[in-house]
Amino acid sequence: MGLLSGKTALITGASKGIGRAIAIKYAQEGANVAFTFLSSVEKGQALEGELAAFGVKAKGYRSDASDFKAAEELVNSVVADFGGLDILINNAGITRDNLLMRMTEESWDEIMNVNLKSCFNTVKAATRTMMKAKAGSIINMTSVVGAKGNAGQANYAASKAGIIGFSKSVALELGSRNIRCNAIAPGFIETEMTEVLDEKTVQGWRDAIPMKRGGKPEEIADACVFLGSDMSTYISGQVLHVNGAMYT
Repeated sequence: MGLLSGKTALITGASKGIGRAIAIKYAQEGANVAFTFLSSVEKGQALEGELAAFGVKAKGYRSDASDFKAAEELVNSVVADFGGLDILINNAGITRDNLLMRMTEESWDEIMNVNLKSCFNTVKAATRTMMKAKAGSIINMTSVVGAKGNAGQANYAASKAGIIGFSKSVALELGSRNIRCNAIAPGFIETEMTEVLDEKTVQGWRDAIPMKRGGKPEEIADACVFLGSDMSTYISGQVLHVNGAMYT
């Protein structure tokens, strides 16, 4: 019996990186997994088969969580297909880095829609089901940058800081219905996105971290298992930093 046996989870942006690691870890722990992808169609379809191999129900949905109506339709489809929804993980996110003086209005708006508005959309859509069940765990992916800021990422940092305030407010509103809401703030995590960067730059980042290494996507997934499981039933409204002590 896994820590998540019998639970149904919806994970946004799961075709690669951290989202994919969460989906696999959830399936290993016995959860039925619904997940979304947008551009990586082949990766999304391959993941469906990979998850099903763990003996759980798995289904991928091509959906844009930043679209209010699409998010509502997504949650309704998941509830219809799986019979309920116990855990919602908002992982979908993008970056459009630039110095503020060069940042366009479009790159600000796009970040806010994809990173922050998507959380509002999916959480709002999922609350009816969770309130009826009088149970649920919502996990929103923020970032160390949302807590400490970062030059060249004013848009990204603002969106991720917004997720923290949003998550704390949701926890206060839904606590009486036994619905928990927490945020996870990854530090420097090594994924496909970081593999294309200059090795010297990446090593410089590793050296600046007290644990002297980047994190693995699986280490974020482990935190998601904890917050989605019954091991954390009295933890809500918190930001869990997973960053090797780079920010404390």
